[in-house]
Amino acid sequence: MSYSRREILDTIRMTESEHFDVRTVTLGISLFDCGSKNREECARNVAEKIKKYAASLPSAVDEVAEYLGIRVANKRIALTPISLVSTLPQRESYIEIAKEVDNVAGELGFDYVGGFSSLIEAGFTKADYALIDAIPEVLTETKRICSSINAGTTREGLNIDGVIKVASLIKDTAYRTRNHGSVGCAKFVVFANAVSNNPFIAGAFHGIGNPEVVINIGLSGPGVILDAIKRNPLANLRELSEIIKKASYKVTRVGEIVGREVSKKLDIPFGIVDISLAPTPELGDSVGEVLMAMGIETPGAPGTTAALALLTDAVKKGGTMATSQVGGLSGAFIPVSEDAAMIKAAHEGHLSLEKLEAMTAVCSVGLDMVAVPGDVEEDVLAGLIADELSIGIINNKTTAVRIIPVYGKKAGEIVSFGGLLGDAPVQEIKTISPGNFIRRGGHIPPPIVSMKN
Repeated sequence: MSYSRREILDTIRMTESEHFDVRTVTLGISLFDCGSKNREECARNVAEKIKKYAASLPSAVDEVAEYLGIRVANKRIALTPISLVSTLPQRESYIEIAKEVDNVAGELGFDYVGGFSSLIEAGFTKADYALIDAIPEVLTETKRICSSINAGTTREGLNIDGVIKVASLIKDTAYRTRNHGSVGCAKFVVFANAVSNNPFIAGAFHGIGNPEVVINIGLSGPGVILDAIKRNPLANLRELSEIIKKASYKVTRVGEIVGREVSKKLDIPFGIVDISLAPTPELGDSVGEVLMAMGIETPGAPGTTAALALLTDAVKKGGTMATSQVGGLSGAFIPVSEDAAMIKAAHEGHLSLEKLEAMTAVCSVGLDMVAVPGDVEEDVLAGLIADELSIGIINNKTTAVRIIPVYGKKAGEIVSFGGLLGDAPVQEIKTISPGNFIRRGGHIPPPIVSMKN
């Protein structure tokens, strides 16, 4: 594949002046041939397979990045949901696997591993129960392992018993990592309609319909969109959509080039480019700043959801034309702690949980990197999760919750996670209990839109 001089120059310019990077090259690996009733043997099988396919990826990514003159922020691995790997369905089995994988990933130079995951939208297996019980310890005792649970789909409805268990494991993880800002919860997310080729952490896993191994690309790019909008201050909204589309095309094109080059070097299939705008705490690399450049005084103001809807749609339209296959989540992320403008808006009281929930109806995913007081009750957490996942189920889109009850912190205080995770104001959460509803348990049936056969 040849690249034009203009494409290369545009890439260099975006990297140097617009905070652009490729957020992640994620290698998906199937583990279906790694099973064993002996948990130590199963863990070894998983580790050996990761070594076989992943050992050369970090150096290949670095070579491609240097050749193109760009930054690749992270190298990641996404595994088959561990609850689907055949081993003894015991808590200790999954802890053994997690620790082995964490060590191997560190040795090979990977930043994170996704796939310590379970799919419980229709109910639980013995393996699901065992894995869920292991999650708090795994997130506490490992550095790179990330975990996710899919608790609902438009086809299957919402597993409320699963939501209750998720709320409990979040509280447990928050307590176990209380001396570090309850940061263990930043490595866990609960989904409705989780996608099987998402390259972003904490929700990445290698879905059952994917090939043996595959390379997926996750982009960044808010700075590129921001710069394009600022150069056109008088554009009307229809013109603004076109401007965003063109900028999104350029960003996505870089992801396509990186994916193809790494795929060729490693002789591994190239999967998808996730064109989501993924912010960082750095000024100028913020979805919140993009919304402000569009004309919103501050994220959370009336009109924020409409502006985010325009942004998300235009990003998808532009990106679709630049890559052979769009996948993952694709749109715009709104993680509170990872976005400088969102952090400021939340700290000043302009961006409430209720407004964030409304915004999730039109963005890529959901309530992301939200810090709340550590003494929040499990039933309140469960109610918040059920609300957010229901938005996804009814609207046939992916939604999720990555929430951090910060032990020892109250609303209005700040917690610092460091690095890409940034700082977060602890946000007020309504403490009126939904317990009488949530504790009924059982299953919320799928909506009528699920009957499409």
